[in-house]
Amino acid sequence: MTAVRAAIGVALLALLAWAVTQGLEWLIRPRTPGTQATAGGATADPGVPHITATLFYGAPDGTGLVGVRREVPLAEGVVPQGRAILTAQLEPAPEGHVSVIPQGTTLRAFYVTPQGDAFVDLNGDASAKHPGGSFTELLTVHAIVNAVTANLPSIQRVQILIDGREADTLAGHVDLRRPLPRDTSLVRAAQDGQ
Repeated sequence: MTAVRAAIGVALLALLAWAVTQGLEWLIRPRTPGTQATAGGATADPGVPHITATLFYGAPDGTGLVGVRREVPLAEGVVPQGRAILTAQLEPAPEGHVSVIPQGTTLRAFYVTPQGDAFVDLNGDASAKHPGGSFTELLTVHAIVNAVTANLPSIQRVQILIDGREADTLAGHVDLRRPLPRDTSLVRAAQDGQ
């Protein structure tokens, strides 16, 4: 009986490892030609002032998030600046990094409460096109939460909404029913000076 339980445990671990690998491969899969962003971010209009923001992408080895400094248009006020940061975060990842946000995800709305909680309203692709897996979902959620909280000091927590409504989760694992604080435990040190 113990051997059967051990075999079932090994099989479940192998299935979990396979699911995580499939999810990461889906996220790493090359997008259509011409969708890669440059290392410095999207082409900047020289007449528009910019800030340097830290955005978060998947590490190439799939072990966590990596903070990458990118140019983002300067906006007047916390809410417009938050929109600019999130718009940049949802763009394709710079070369050498992996976007952990499903392709087609767009920002519908961004607003902040007087208590300093931000609400990020994403379209349904954030959930419908997510590859699943608890770790992959954790990376997706905290790429968004960390991008907002790392760049806007007045915001301490972020709640993600889908299509204007509260969602229990993106893909069945990470509880989105309340605002979440930044999680730096998922952030790995950048390599090669990036």
